[in-house]
Parts: sequence; C-alpha cells; structure tokens
Amino acid sequence: MTRILLVEDNELNRDMLSRRLQRKGFQVLLAVDGQEGLQRAREELPDLILMDMNLPIVDGWEATQQLKADELTRRIPVIGLTAHAMAGDREKCLAAGCDQYDSKPVELDRLLEKIRALLPGEAP
Repeated sequence: MTRILLVEDNELNRDMLSRRLQRKGFQVLLAVDGQEGLQRAREELPDLILMDMNLPIVDGWEATQQLKADELTRRIPVIGLTAHAMAGDREKCLAAGCDQYDSKPVELDRLLEKIRALLPGEAP
C-alpha cells in the first residue's frame, strides 16, 4: 500500500484530506508541523510527502530543504501545498526542493494526477 506523509497544521484540512486519500487506497501518516514532519519522514520513509509550506516550528520551505539534503530522505517525492496561489509560488516550491506543487483548496482529482505522475505503478 502506498504510504503518504501528510504534513499539515490545520486540523480540518488534515482530517479532510487524509480521509479522502484513505478512501482512494493510500495509507496516510500525519504530522502537524515541519519538525514532526522531518522526524516522521526519517522514521517511516513514506513513498511521498504532501507538505504544507506554511507550518509552525519548522516551515515547509525549510523542512523540504532539509529532506532533500538528507541522503536518507532525498529521493522521497514532495508535493508542496500552499493556500498562497500567487505568481511565483510554484517556482518557489520547486526551488525549495519540492518535486511538484499544488494550491489549496486541494482539488482531489488534480492532486491524484500529480501523485500518480510521481509514483507510477505504485499509486492506486
């Protein structure tokens, strides 16, 4: 089963997205801030990470940079999620090390396409 680490501080967003992904056949691991996300990524080695970019303690920008600098986690695809759908956000996410970017509110079908593109043959 494909394992996705969802790093999201907003409880409603976290609960809604994790339930929707589980119904699609993913196992969802959760973290509520960037520091916990880094720890869970290193412990669990998920297949993919959905990273909110605006997080407490360690923000998603820094957490992604640390993940991509770490030999243990650098190959895990990261999709950056942000509510700030402004010009340049996609480029900023990619520059931080994200493999893909999506804006909030999340449209599940659009996000699933991006997940499947990063995990061919693995994603349900």
